[in-house]
Amino acid sequence: MLLYILELVGIAVFAASGALVGVTKRLDIFGVCVVGVFTALGGGIVRDVLLGIHPPTSLGSWPNLGTSFGMSLLVFFLHSTVGRLRREILVLDALGMGLFASTGAVIALDHGASPLASCLIGGTAAIGGGILRDVLVNEVPLLLQRDFYAVPALLGSALVVVVSEWGSGTDVALVVGTVFASALRVLALWRNWGLPGPRVLELTAARALR
Repeated sequence: MLLYILELVGIAVFAASGALVGVTKRLDIFGVCVVGVFTALGGGIVRDVLLGIHPPTSLGSWPNLGTSFGMSLLVFFLHSTVGRLRREILVLDALGMGLFASTGAVIALDHGASPLASCLIGGTAAIGGGILRDVLVNEVPLLLQRDFYAVPALLGSALVVVVSEWGSGTDVALVVGTVFASALRVLALWRNWGLPGPRVLELTAARALR
């Protein structure tokens, strides 16, 4: 039950963040809903494809589709209010990332995946929806930019696997992995952390500004 509830919360959060991006790109109501739904369900679909689950559970679950579609509609009609909550949306997006990383790793373990595969599948589930969102709105995926996003997802899913292997139970692993990944992402946003880029390009850019 906890796994199911956390997955629905993650879907709602990702749908809101994706739909908000669609609004900022001035898409119509259909476009906003498409971006929101794909952002919410994309990671789960990629996860299920990697695990050989056909058809993906997200496509056959009315609660998942209804939650993502309903949240996208809500953001479309209340975008002026939601737009003022930019900081809150970023925090919610971090929570969604942590939720998908944890639930993805647990589902992979439940389907017999190895610990390493479970870590990678959990991280992929966390960032998959965001990649689809950025592709749909013609943006460079956040994963490929100097942004501390994929690393917390991978570390969170790895922590879930470690806690599960120690026999602490699925619920404990879900909570620990979600809190760690989400907190690390929020800390990175607060401290403006990012991964280093090519030194040569940084020097060239600095000379061009002189």
